[in-house]
Amino acid sequence: MNIQIFGKAKCFDTKKAERYFKERRVKYQFVDLSKFGISRGELRSVKTALKCTAEDLLDPKAKGDAAAMLRYLASEDAKDEKLLEDGTLLKTPIVRNGKKATVGYCPEIWKEWENE
Repeated sequence: MNIQIFGKAKCFDTKKAERYFKERRVKYQFVDLSKFGISRGELRSVKTALKCTAEDLLDPKAKGDAAAMLRYLASEDAKDEKLLEDGTLLKTPIVRNGKKATVGYCPEIWKEWENE
């Protein structure tokens, strides 16, 4: 497994995801969205794996003008740009395993990855 966890340092679910992989001695790379955001390629990969839109990845708890604006932007490309500008708008944790991905705390899916 090649695990990447995209999250926020103060996010409870992100910490639970890290603990899940630590307890199973699975190495992972943590990317703090507050500091580094997510790259265009990674965002595209997550959206493809989940077959979702930018709005599906928006954190329902996200506040402020950027979150409100994202909901009203017309094009998917414009929404992607807004998520790339501000990684804190993303629902977390985003866990990637190669071309597979999950959003939120999903131990039942991660367990399936271990068995592959």
